[in-house]
Amino acid sequence: MVMAVIGVVPILALSSTLLPLVKAYSFNIQSTPRQCQNLTVTITGDGGQAPYRLLIIPFGPSPLPNNTEVRRIQDVAFGAGQTTLSFQLRYPENSQFVAVVSDASGFGTGGTSVAATVLAADGAGSCFDASTNVSPDFVFSIEPPNQIVQCAATRIWWDNSTVQGVPSFLGIIPGGQSFSVPQGSLSNVPSQGTGFSWTPSVRAGTTLIIAGGDNRGAGSAGSSLNTVSAGINPNNDCLNDNSPSSTPGSPAGGSYPTNTSGAQVGGGGGGSSNTGAIVGGVIGGVVALAALILALFFFRRRSQNKQSTKERPVDLLQDDDDTGHRGELPQYYQPEPFMMPEPSARVSTDAGSIAAQTDDRGRPLSGVTSTSRSGTPDLLGFGAAGTAATSTSGSSSGRKSGMPRPLRAVNIIQHEDAGPSDAPKADEDEPETIELPPAYTNIRSETPTRPA
Repeated sequence: MVMAVIGVVPILALSSTLLPLVKAYSFNIQSTPRQCQNLTVTITGDGGQAPYRLLIIPFGPSPLPNNTEVRRIQDVAFGAGQTTLSFQLRYPENSQFVAVVSDASGFGTGGTSVAATVLAADGAGSCFDASTNVSPDFVFSIEPPNQIVQCAATRIWWDNSTVQGVPSFLGIIPGGQSFSVPQGSLSNVPSQGTGFSWTPSVRAGTTLIIAGGDNRGAGSAGSSLNTVSAGINPNNDCLNDNSPSSTPGSPAGGSYPTNTSGAQVGGGGGGSSNTGAIVGGVIGGVVALAALILALFFFRRRSQNKQSTKERPVDLLQDDDDTGHRGELPQYYQPEPFMMPEPSARVSTDAGSIAAQTDDRGRPLSGVTSTSRSGTPDLLGFGAAGTAATSTSGSSSGRKSGMPRPLRAVNIIQHEDAGPSDAPKADEDEPETIELPPAYTNIRSETPTRPA
């Protein structure tokens, strides 16, 4: 629903803006432009005011050898009350021209075509001298030389001795809006001649043809092909919604060839707004915006899914490998069995044997013995290789299990106290007990062994 609103609003805005550009009449080029053959043009619509005029302006370089220019600007009037015009097009094949139709209300009111291409003639014949350049009745110049700058003062000047009457100048934008150049007060500059200053309110990048004429007809001074530039310091102060441009709508003239292959441009009339293209552009923009929003949505969702994925814990003590057995305890947690010495073995002690000792009152004291057992846990279980080895005076248990493992000394303390001490006799006092700290006399210093 939001997308529909976004798409409808620009369409309504653009449609309301372009409604004033719709003209009540236009023209069509009925016949294919061909070298030295008749070109037929008809007026369409009933909003024009007779009489009508057709202006044909050369466009682009000459296709003839040595760039010989044989084309003149042709200013042709329709007959009184007529809406159809047929005249000889004296242009060589592969050359181009722009057509502008005007009526009694002003110049260019019927629209301007894009550059149309002249095709080869159906039969033999020529209407021009391909070896001689044509020249205008008078010439004009532009200051700054050969450039039109957007919203910058431009001086158009000429030699006043070569004109008849007061010169006039036209601005032709191929496929766009053509206009009469407003003429200010005339001034004489010694190094230039007679002229006036004009501030072009034409947008930068627009192709603009300046054509001059006098009482001998429009275009009698020739034309100048320019591309409007923005200048070093772009200035937009003179521009507004009504400023001439080359993109108000489809070009005038109907359908006519625009290149040497005969490919045609289909115009819907010079003044009609290109609503279909505008609507298509708006819809395309909305679709592109929707695609961008969806792409951002899926990208964000994918990022959130990656962040929510928990990392697997790493067990530094139990690292499974390909050779391990699943479901078994790791080797760090294998149980170590406690091995008791055999009862029949005589265990060596520090005193040579286990002897029962008593104190001065006849109470048995704890005995200390030393034995040896394996100092390394048996990781494979306990069996023939897992029995404890003790030092005895007899023979071993008789099990043959290969080389014995290294042993370490283990102290076994067995408490043999017989309960509480005997009560003292009635006529004897309880002896005083004096506790003395250990003397550490039994500690033997180990003599360091020298390396062999």
